[in-house]
Amino acid sequence: MRSPKPVAEDPDTVLTSAPEDAAITASGVGDATTVRRPRPAPVGPGQEVNQVDQEVNQVDQEVNQVDHIDGDGVDTSTRQGPVRIEPTGAGRPRKRRRGLFAGLGLLVVVLLAAGVAFGVPPVAHKLGLRPVLGPNTSDPAAPITASPVLKAANVNAPEPSAQGVRAALAKPASNPALGTVTGTVIDADTGATLWNHASSTPLTPASTNKLLTAAATLLSVDPESTLDTKVVAGSEPGTVVIVGGGDPTLNSLPAGQDNLYPGSAHLDDLVAQVKKATGGKVSKVLVDDSAYTGDTLAPGWDSRDIAGGSLAPIVPAMLDGGRTVPTADETKPRFANPSGQLINEFARRIGASPGGRGSAPANAKVLGEVHSVPVSGLIDNMLQISDNVLAEALGRRVAKANGQPESFAGASSSVRKVLQDNGFDVSGVNTVDTSGLSTQDKVPASLLASILKVAAAPDGGDARTAKLRPLLEGLPVAGGTGTLSSRYHDAQSGAGKGWVRAKTGTLSNVNTLAGVVLDADNRVLVFALMSNGSDVNGGREALD
Repeated sequence: MRSPKPVAEDPDTVLTSAPEDAAITASGVGDATTVRRPRPAPVGPGQEVNQVDQEVNQVDQEVNQVDHIDGDGVDTSTRQGPVRIEPTGAGRPRKRRRGLFAGLGLLVVVLLAAGVAFGVPPVAHKLGLRPVLGPNTSDPAAPITASPVLKAANVNAPEPSAQGVRAALAKPASNPALGTVTGTVIDADTGATLWNHASSTPLTPASTNKLLTAAATLLSVDPESTLDTKVVAGSEPGTVVIVGGGDPTLNSLPAGQDNLYPGSAHLDDLVAQVKKATGGKVSKVLVDDSAYTGDTLAPGWDSRDIAGGSLAPIVPAMLDGGRTVPTADETKPRFANPSGQLINEFARRIGASPGGRGSAPANAKVLGEVHSVPVSGLIDNMLQISDNVLAEALGRRVAKANGQPESFAGASSSVRKVLQDNGFDVSGVNTVDTSGLSTQDKVPASLLASILKVAAAPDGGDARTAKLRPLLEGLPVAGGTGTLSSRYHDAQSGAGKGWVRAKTGTLSNVNTLAGVVLDADNRVLVFALMSNGSDVNGGREALD
């Protein structure tokens, strides 16, 4: 593991020093800011694992008192200034996570030594994915054509040993450095539980909450539908109104250049359409962002994370997920007023004046319109890079599909209702957002595993499986893609490289991991692991 970033010289404070563009306003100008805040007291090691129920209340208090991790990447409790993370994807790994991240990965890798015989060939050989990892000496000589489509599990393979899995996980799961641990391991074919530890106990899920969002979206929204941004004629001559339709991926870069959302629509295309429709006679630009209601930040969010780069105010009209640098994944600040920045940029490119908020007239003439990639592609992107803003946009699309307000409350309640209506047990679920960034979210590991179990089930057995199968394709691959690209490279966890596909989750003192792993016979195991209230430094030392 890499050493943590140096902390401020004053041991009682954490400096969050933002660069000159940190406090970006609608005009795109801001001053450097330095925030001094108390360092949270270290959380002591957890008690034995069989005391989970008694620990949960104490853990909840600890989680609510600590600082955020920026998305799934950067621990703000030990940094001075922004921390660099390399863009995700094969060949460009993100920086290595803290010790407990490795800890949950280690629990998964222990499965490799349980009553299950796991192999080591690249993931493409078993999942039919594009190869993203290096060559492996165990590859067969015959060429293999990789496909991005998951292959079905081998239902005739020998069943894994529940006794072996339980025995193998008993010791690592009781490591006090992990704090309070809950989790479960399930045979996706039979649905048999191979290991369970207090999996019905709700804990803070961090970004594994995005699995709920992805599942609810796939179950209630047309996967081929898009998020749209249009420009209409205003009520005054020369005025145009940008109507936000909830697409945070709109690309500010020139044609041919991707931001962090591959295939996203380009602002230049929208500008060109409006120029053609108006003959270039545009004097003022307004934005109608009335599609979303309520607050722009959820309960349990920290507004300082805008400068930290992990979130932007949630509005239906923005560029590049609100990023000040379109290609920076949680390495640069985001705009404090992303819709204002969109107005400014559109007005500049069309030669008009920015005019702030306005309402689109009823039945107004459409001057231009652009579309996101299909919702299925947005889900993949959300899961791969754990994009919080995109997760909130998808949550609001679920709310809209179910006739609810496009707000934090409407989105989170709609996600829960869709899951419940589709037969999932949502007992104990209490969420206030659809990204998992809030410390107030509570989800049991059993629900995460249930969603994954249905997604990974054999074809034909469950009508929900066909809808949820794409969820698995969006999960990052250990050691290869997304938020798992920099993990599973060391001696302890390397056996899982290419075999683990999972959604990560990280807040300070919260680490979660939920996904699937294959045995050598193409038998799929589903797992969900949650760790709350952990001692990060002690966990790192214990697991290194």
